[in-house]
Amino acid sequence: MTVARRRQQPAPAPRRPRKRPPVRRGMRVLGAVSLGILTASGIGHAVLGHMDDRLTRVDAFAGMKNRPTPTKGTNFLLVGTDVRRGLTKAQRTGLRLGGEPCDCTDTMLLAHLSRDGRRVSVVALPRDSYAELPRAGKLQWAWGVGGPALAVSTVEKMTGVKVDHYAEFDFGSFMRTVDHIGGVDLCFAQPLRDAATGLDLPAGTVRADGGTALRYVRSGHIPGGLDLQRMQNQQRFLAALVRRVSDIGLLQNPVKLDQVAKAALGSVRADRQTKPDDLIALATGLRGGFGARSVEFATVPVDATPFRVQGVGSTLRWDAKGAKRIFDALREDRPLTGPDGGPPVTPSPSAPEQPERVEVPPKSIRVQVNNGTTINGLGARVDKELRRVGFRTTGTPGNTIRHDAEYTVIHYDPGWDRSAEALATALPYAKMRSVPGLGSTLRVTVGADYDGVTPVRAGEPDPPVAPPVGLPPLRGDRILCG
Repeated sequence: MTVARRRQQPAPAPRRPRKRPPVRRGMRVLGAVSLGILTASGIGHAVLGHMDDRLTRVDAFAGMKNRPTPTKGTNFLLVGTDVRRGLTKAQRTGLRLGGEPCDCTDTMLLAHLSRDGRRVSVVALPRDSYAELPRAGKLQWAWGVGGPALAVSTVEKMTGVKVDHYAEFDFGSFMRTVDHIGGVDLCFAQPLRDAATGLDLPAGTVRADGGTALRYVRSGHIPGGLDLQRMQNQQRFLAALVRRVSDIGLLQNPVKLDQVAKAALGSVRADRQTKPDDLIALATGLRGGFGARSVEFATVPVDATPFRVQGVGSTLRWDAKGAKRIFDALREDRPLTGPDGGPPVTPSPSAPEQPERVEVPPKSIRVQVNNGTTINGLGARVDKELRRVGFRTTGTPGNTIRHDAEYTVIHYDPGWDRSAEALATALPYAKMRSVPGLGSTLRVTVGADYDGVTPVRAGEPDPPVAPPVGLPPLRGDRILCG
């Protein structure tokens, strides 16, 4: 029996791998875990799609020109508005939301998501900061005067940081979000009470619902004050919120994520380019272990003394050097904190030399300088240095007959001893020699011991300048309790 031999088919040619299109930054940062779970569950597109439908869109970048250059990471301007739609009269009364809405922003945060998706830096912008809108005003007025576009452009001008995404939240969405994740754990070393907001919390750990959390983040503001306690409360709340979202595994539960999205995004307004996964990336998609250690907080330091502006009232001026350090770090995608999560260790700048106080103003003291050494040009140099600190030199330095002077000597008429004391303060190593009848012009013989001129100044000491105030940069796990 002949068995037919099966014709061997040639092996199929190896398939060339398809070149994948570049992954958009927001989706990449969302993280393999969260995106994988949503996709594997079969409802990934539905969840994200429904989120997109719930966002109200605004044109936050309309007509903007001459914007800052993009940074390596992604920057979000997050705005909390004093809008009370959706709250019943009983809720407004219980939350002590008296009066009319201010048509302004209650909170402004500039959040930077690092390029590698491992760090979020949140910088609080004091709401009473002095700003040009373009007229003089407060930063919190920008939104009410010109909407999201003016809020974005004002922040960009003040910080030099380009805003990539914009989102705003109101009181209602804030409370609903907290309630849908089962509350947030806050802890205090001392009882915390605020009659203005109705806050009354004991020492220890408290599970705060939406209403309690809103009272907490609104507490601590003193009219005309620096608002630091209020901003610190907000930082602690955000750190606790991050920890809570991590603890309940929100990303591992698409159904719960969808419920929270319904609560949070129902009254959120965002720019037209922002997608839900951009917000999720910022809020919960940090690579390398999402948690309070992944988020760092800072506030813009301000001058200790409020700056009063006619027609505006008391405003806060940013400390230029401190603000520059923060926003330079955001632009360069650098951490705001040190390796231990505390403030970065930077060398203290050396204090500028303060002029010595004298009784007689240097500008009223006439001085003739003579070079008593063999050093060419030393007399002219001393004449110039004395004139630089304010003395009225002749401008025609001379030379002594002998050129072997070891010591610098001040010759003065006893009638001008107070002027001589002022000059001796500027030349503390010089010897004093009284010469009756010399007249009002003091004479300096420069010796080999010449060691420069000490700045002097007449009058009362300047009042001490208060250092700028602000909250030092701290990682989220360092500020959870207070």
